[in-house]
Amino acid sequence: MTMTSPIVEVRSVSKIYPLASGDVVALDDISLTIEDGEFVAIMGPSGSGKSTLMNQLGCLDVPTKGRLLIAGTDVRTLNDHDLTRLRLSTLGYIFQRYNLIPLLTAYENVEYPYILKNRKQDDTGRVWQLLESVGITRKMARHKPAELSGGQQQRVAIARALVNEPRILICDEPTGNLDTKTGLQIMNMLTDLNKKGNTIIMVTHNPETAGYADRTVVIRDGRIVV
Repeated sequence: MTMTSPIVEVRSVSKIYPLASGDVVALDDISLTIEDGEFVAIMGPSGSGKSTLMNQLGCLDVPTKGRLLIAGTDVRTLNDHDLTRLRLSTLGYIFQRYNLIPLLTAYENVEYPYILKNRKQDDTGRVWQLLESVGITRKMARHKPAELSGGQQQRVAIARALVNEPRILICDEPTGNLDTKTGLQIMNMLTDLNKKGNTIIMVTHNPETAGYADRTVVIRDGRIVV
Protein backbone atom coordinates (compact mmCIF):
# COMPACT_ATOMS: atom_id res chain seq x y z
CA MET A 1 0.00 0.00 0.00
CA THR A 2 1.36 3.42 -0.99
CA MET A 3 1.61 5.92 1.84
CA THR A 4 0.65 9.49 0.95
CA SER A 5 1.76 12.61 2.77
CA PRO A 6 -0.85 14.75 4.57
CA ILE A 7 -2.06 17.69 2.51
CA VAL A 8 -1.52 20.02 5.49
CA GLU A 9 1.18 19.69 8.15
CA VAL A 10 1.50 22.20 10.97
CA ARG A 11 4.72 21.52 12.87
CA SER A 12 5.27 23.37 16.16
CA VAL A 13 3.91 26.62 14.71
CA SER A 14 3.81 29.80 16.77
CA LYS A 15 2.53 33.19 15.68
CA ILE A 16 3.74 36.12 17.77
CA TYR A 17 2.72 39.75 17.26
CA PRO A 18 5.26 42.18 18.75
CA LEU A 19 3.57 45.14 20.44
CA ALA A 20 4.98 48.03 22.45
CA SER A 21 3.15 46.74 25.51
CA GLY A 22 4.61 43.25 25.06
CA ASP A 23 4.48 40.34 22.62
CA VAL A 24 1.10 38.74 21.95
CA VAL A 25 1.30 34.98 21.37
CA ALA A 26 -1.66 34.21 19.11
CA LEU A 27 -0.56 30.63 18.39
CA ASP A 28 1.63 28.73 20.85
CA ASP A 29 3.56 25.72 19.48
CA ILE A 30 0.66 24.19 17.55
CA SER A 31 0.97 20.91 15.64
CA LEU A 32 -1.79 19.56 13.38
CA THR A 33 -2.05 17.14 10.46
CA ILE A 34 -4.87 17.14 7.89
CA GLU A 35 -5.19 14.34 5.37
CA ASP A 36 -6.08 14.82 1.71
CA GLY A 37 -9.88 14.69 1.35
CA GLU A 38 -10.59 15.25 5.04
CA PHE A 39 -13.29 17.63 6.35
CA VAL A 40 -12.03 19.36 9.51
CA ALA A 41 -13.87 21.87 11.70
CA ILE A 42 -11.96 24.29 13.93
CA MET A 43 -13.77 25.63 17.00
CA GLY A 44 -12.86 27.84 19.92
CA PRO A 45 -14.02 30.87 21.90
CA SER A 46 -13.46 34.42 20.71
CA GLY A 47 -9.78 35.32 20.94
CA SER A 48 -8.68 31.68 21.09
CA GLY A 49 -6.48 31.93 18.00
CA LYS A 50 -8.72 30.09 15.54
CA SER A 51 -8.80 33.00 13.05
CA THR A 52 -5.00 33.29 13.29
CA LEU A 53 -4.72 29.55 12.63
CA MET A 54 -7.08 29.88 9.66
CA ASN A 55 -4.93 32.68 8.23
CA GLN A 56 -1.89 30.42 8.56
CA LEU A 57 -3.62 27.48 6.87
CA GLY A 58 -4.86 29.77 4.11
CA CYS A 59 -1.33 31.17 3.58
CA LEU A 60 -2.62 34.68 4.27
CA ASP A 61 0.12 34.94 6.91
CA VAL A 62 3.29 32.98 7.70
CA PRO A 63 4.43 31.47 11.02
CA THR A 64 6.82 33.27 13.35
CA LYS A 65 8.25 29.89 14.34
CA GLY A 66 7.79 26.32 13.17
CA ARG A 67 6.91 24.87 9.78
CA LEU A 68 3.70 24.87 7.75
CA LEU A 69 3.56 22.54 4.77
CA ILE A 70 0.75 22.84 2.22
CA ALA A 71 0.68 19.98 -0.29
CA GLY A 72 4.28 19.25 0.67
CA THR A 73 5.54 22.83 0.25
CA ASP A 74 7.00 24.70 3.24
CA VAL A 75 5.33 28.13 2.98
CA ARG A 76 8.16 29.89 4.84
CA THR A 77 10.52 29.06 1.95
CA LEU A 78 8.31 30.81 -0.66
CA ASN A 79 8.73 34.37 -1.91
CA ASP A 80 5.65 36.58 -2.35
CA HIS A 81 5.18 35.57 -6.00
CA ASP A 82 5.31 31.83 -5.26
CA LEU A 83 3.05 32.25 -2.23
CA THR A 84 0.49 34.00 -4.45
CA ARG A 85 0.71 31.15 -6.98
CA LEU A 86 0.14 28.61 -4.21
CA ARG A 87 -2.93 30.50 -3.02
CA LEU A 88 -4.34 30.76 -6.55
CA SER A 89 -3.70 27.13 -7.48
CA THR A 90 -4.13 25.06 -4.32
CA LEU A 91 -6.43 27.02 -2.02
CA GLY A 92 -9.99 28.32 -2.31
CA TYR A 93 -11.52 30.71 0.22
CA ILE A 94 -15.12 31.03 1.46
CA PHE A 95 -15.72 33.85 3.94
CA GLN A 96 -18.56 34.68 6.34
CA ARG A 97 -19.04 38.10 4.74
CA TYR A 98 -18.57 36.69 1.21
CA ASN A 99 -15.83 39.23 0.32
CA LEU A 100 -17.19 39.73 -3.18
CA ILE A 101 -15.99 42.77 -5.14
CA PRO A 102 -18.92 45.27 -5.10
CA LEU A 103 -18.26 46.80 -8.53
CA LEU A 104 -18.14 43.46 -10.35
CA THR A 105 -21.08 41.29 -11.39
CA ALA A 106 -21.50 37.81 -9.90
CA TYR A 107 -20.01 36.35 -13.08
CA GLU A 108 -17.03 38.71 -12.99
CA ASN A 109 -16.40 37.91 -9.31
CA VAL A 110 -16.12 34.20 -10.12
CA GLU A 111 -13.98 34.84 -13.20
CA TYR A 112 -11.56 37.17 -11.42
CA PRO A 113 -9.34 34.51 -9.73
CA TYR A 114 -9.31 32.60 -13.03
CA ILE A 115 -7.94 35.67 -14.80
CA LEU A 116 -5.32 36.20 -12.07
CA LYS A 117 -4.09 32.64 -12.50
CA ASN A 118 -4.38 32.20 -16.27
CA ARG A 119 -3.82 35.79 -17.46
CA LYS A 120 -6.87 35.57 -19.71
CA GLN A 121 -10.67 35.53 -19.51
CA ASP A 122 -12.47 32.21 -19.25
CA ASP A 123 -13.15 30.81 -22.71
CA THR A 124 -13.88 27.29 -21.46
CA GLY A 125 -17.36 27.86 -20.01
CA ARG A 126 -16.13 26.87 -16.56
CA VAL A 127 -17.44 30.02 -14.85
CA TRP A 128 -20.94 29.53 -16.23
CA GLN A 129 -20.82 25.83 -15.31
CA LEU A 130 -19.83 26.59 -11.72
CA LEU A 131 -22.47 29.29 -11.30
CA GLU A 132 -25.12 26.91 -12.60
CA SER A 133 -23.89 24.13 -10.29
CA VAL A 134 -24.42 26.34 -7.21
CA GLY A 135 -27.87 27.50 -8.34
CA ILE A 136 -27.03 30.91 -9.82
CA THR A 137 -28.89 31.57 -13.07
CA ARG A 138 -27.48 33.60 -15.96
CA LYS A 139 -29.85 36.41 -15.04
CA MET A 140 -28.62 36.45 -11.43
CA ALA A 141 -25.00 36.27 -12.65
CA ARG A 142 -25.36 39.67 -14.32
CA HIS A 143 -26.21 41.33 -10.99
CA LYS A 144 -23.74 42.93 -8.62
CA PRO A 145 -23.43 41.54 -5.06
CA ALA A 146 -25.61 44.23 -3.45
CA GLU A 147 -28.49 43.13 -5.71
CA LEU A 148 -28.31 39.52 -4.47
CA SER A 149 -29.50 37.91 -1.23
CA GLY A 150 -27.01 36.68 1.36
CA GLY A 151 -27.54 33.09 0.29
CA GLN A 152 -27.01 33.97 -3.36
CA GLN A 153 -23.83 35.87 -2.52
CA GLN A 154 -22.48 32.88 -0.60
CA ARG A 155 -23.23 30.61 -3.58
CA VAL A 156 -21.29 33.00 -5.81
CA ALA A 157 -18.45 32.94 -3.27
CA ILE A 158 -18.38 29.13 -3.39
CA ALA A 159 -18.23 29.17 -7.20
CA ARG A 160 -15.40 31.71 -7.00
CA ALA A 161 -13.52 29.51 -4.52
CA LEU A 162 -13.77 26.55 -6.91
CA VAL A 163 -12.89 28.25 -10.20
CA ASN A 164 -9.18 27.35 -10.08
CA GLU A 165 -9.89 23.77 -8.97
CA PRO A 166 -8.26 24.03 -5.52
CA ARG A 167 -7.41 20.94 -3.51
CA ILE A 168 -8.20 22.72 -0.24
CA LEU A 169 -11.20 24.89 0.66
CA ILE A 170 -10.72 27.30 3.57
CA CYS A 171 -14.12 28.26 5.04
CA ASP A 172 -14.45 30.97 7.70
CA GLU A 173 -17.92 30.79 9.28
CA PRO A 174 -19.50 29.99 5.88
CA THR A 175 -23.06 30.02 7.28
CA GLY A 176 -22.60 32.75 9.91
CA ASN A 177 -24.65 35.39 8.10
CA LEU A 178 -27.33 33.08 6.72
CA ASP A 179 -30.75 31.92 7.90
CA THR A 180 -31.10 28.30 9.00
CA LYS A 181 -32.56 26.98 5.74
CA THR A 182 -29.94 28.66 3.53
CA GLY A 183 -27.17 27.64 5.92
CA LEU A 184 -28.30 24.03 5.61
CA GLN A 185 -28.19 24.27 1.81
CA ILE A 186 -24.64 25.69 1.94
CA MET A 187 -23.45 22.95 4.31
CA ASN A 188 -24.96 20.26 2.06
CA MET A 189 -23.08 21.86 -0.83
CA LEU A 190 -19.79 21.76 1.10
CA THR A 191 -20.44 18.15 2.08
CA ASP A 192 -20.95 17.22 -1.58
CA LEU A 193 -17.69 18.97 -2.51
CA ASN A 194 -15.89 17.01 0.19
CA LYS A 195 -17.32 13.75 -1.17
CA LYS A 196 -15.91 14.71 -4.57
CA GLY A 197 -12.43 14.95 -3.07
CA ASN A 198 -11.95 18.51 -1.81
CA THR A 199 -10.21 18.89 1.54
CA ILE A 200 -12.30 21.28 3.64
CA ILE A 201 -11.04 23.24 6.65
CA MET A 202 -13.82 25.21 8.33
CA VAL A 203 -13.85 27.61 11.26
CA THR A 204 -17.22 27.71 13.01
CA HIS A 205 -18.69 28.61 16.39
CA ASN A 206 -21.75 26.41 15.76
CA PRO A 207 -21.60 22.79 17.04
CA GLU A 208 -24.31 21.76 14.55
CA THR A 209 -22.25 23.10 11.67
CA ALA A 210 -19.14 21.40 13.03
CA GLY A 211 -21.12 18.16 13.04
CA TYR A 212 -20.77 17.98 9.25
CA ALA A 213 -17.00 17.53 9.59
CA ASP A 214 -15.10 14.26 9.97
CA ARG A 215 -13.22 15.73 12.92
CA THR A 216 -13.32 18.82 15.14
CA VAL A 217 -10.20 20.58 16.40
CA VAL A 218 -10.72 22.80 19.46
CA ILE A 219 -8.32 25.69 20.10
CA ARG A 220 -8.07 27.73 23.29
CA ASP A 221 -5.50 30.36 24.32
CA GLY A 222 -3.49 29.69 21.19
CA ARG A 223 -3.16 25.95 21.79
CA ILE A 224 -5.02 22.92 20.48
CA VAL A 225 -6.86 21.25 23.37
CA VAL A 226 -8.80 18.60 21.42
